Amino acid sequence: MKISQLVNVTLHVNCVEGNTTLYALPKADIVARWYAQTSDSFRFCFKFPATISHQARLRQCGDLTEEFFSRMAPLAERIGQYWLQLPASFGPQDLPALWAFLDGLPEAFSYGVEVRHPEFFAKGEAETQLNRGLHTRGVNRVILDSRPVHSALPRSEAVIEAQRKKPVVPVHAVVTALNPMVRFIGSDDMTQNSALFAVWLEKLAQWEQNTTPYLFLHTPDIAEAPVLVDTLWPALQRAVPSVGPAPSIPQQTSLF
Repeated sequence: MKISQLVNVTLHVNCVEGNTTLYALPKADIVARWYAQTSDSFRFCFKFPATISHQARLRQCGDLTEEFFSRMAPLAERIGQYWLQLPASFGPQDLPALWAFLDGLPEAFSYGVEVRHPEFFAKGEAETQLNRGLHTRGVNRVILDSRPVHSALPRSEAVIEAQRKKPVVPVHAVVTALNPMVRFIGSDDMTQNSALFAVWLEKLAQWEQNTTPYLFLHTPDIAEAPVLVDTLWPALQRAVPSVGPAPSIPQQTSLF
């Protein structure tokens, strides 16, 4: 799930994926509103702005990074994880820039990196270097599972649009730090979603023994997000009892 608008969100979920920060730095009054609409137990996972990750490609962007942290400072105690969503063109040759950027970040926060270059999924030297570097720095490798949406029949505009935009990358369930993050991109076929989510029941139960994972559930049509949650939650709760009851997301409320 991703944040675009918060409407009494703490009544329904305890964490959101902050996707809007990828596209623009939120205004100060918006950040203040997010703070007012949540509690100290709530967690935000914000993406670094694309001006940093895509345009500057992590180089000579100290001023942009400082501005980002300064703007988000009112939410500092409610940050679950900041993460970099890197473009597919950001490859092995760019790893030195990634390490330099990560090494310069404030130590107070947890960080994640989502890569999309094919070499980082080839199980070769490039992926080994990536995983080793993240592990050494205590940075999480964000895991994108887009299998459901790309396996779905293109029978709605929302699914067609998602299939056009969402990358097709292998699912490498690698833990490099203490807060592994899984982004599960569901489809409009709930039976298929359940079948493809089954592997995560085992993984999340295993990871929960030693880490605190983050799980975000997406749907092409955001109105179907409550249906996806209701579909997957019973099995998730059996596998990971600590997640508790399913969030009470009302069908008519558009949170994301």
